[in-house]
Amino acid sequence: MFTDYLDTPLGMMEFKASDKGITQAIFCGDSKVCINTNLMTELCKRQLKEYFAGVRKDFDLPLDPQGTAFQKSVWACLAQIPFGEVYTYLDIAKMVNKPKGSQAVGGANGRNPITLIVPCHRVIGSNGSLTGYAGGIERKLWLLQHEGYQVKPSIENQQLNIDNVIHNRQAKTEFLT
Repeated sequence: MFTDYLDTPLGMMEFKASDKGITQAIFCGDSKVCINTNLMTELCKRQLKEYFAGVRKDFDLPLDPQGTAFQKSVWACLAQIPFGEVYTYLDIAKMVNKPKGSQAVGGANGRNPITLIVPCHRVIGSNGSLTGYAGGIERKLWLLQHEGYQVKPSIENQQLNIDNVIHNRQAKTEFLT
């Protein structure tokens, strides 16, 4: 396994790759382990830098996510959400032919091991609310605004502060190695 890191406006990102493609990209807080790069991690790092600089809208990386068949089907749908747009959990449920599976889609979305590149931050509630995000709702708000999406104003959103999560490892990633 190959590993590298990138300091971003939202905190440190850790990304891992196999010989086939990127297996993981997460906000890892302040933790860093051994750096062992390959062509995949170098390409990932370059494309992430371009995304945060505002010059990249789409990632063109080979991906090698590990998960169940259902999770992979949800992640494939997430990868189709265009830059600056959002889909609802119900939209994704319909895309995977499980129109009553919004909660299952939410579970798979929350376990996406390749955050940002597989844009789970572009999924919102049917009522327009941001709902949860493994990287922290503050990061989700920042990412959507970075992409030019007009987030529905709310008192909760106005109280969000990116400093609350920037040094924290994103939730729900303890299952990743």
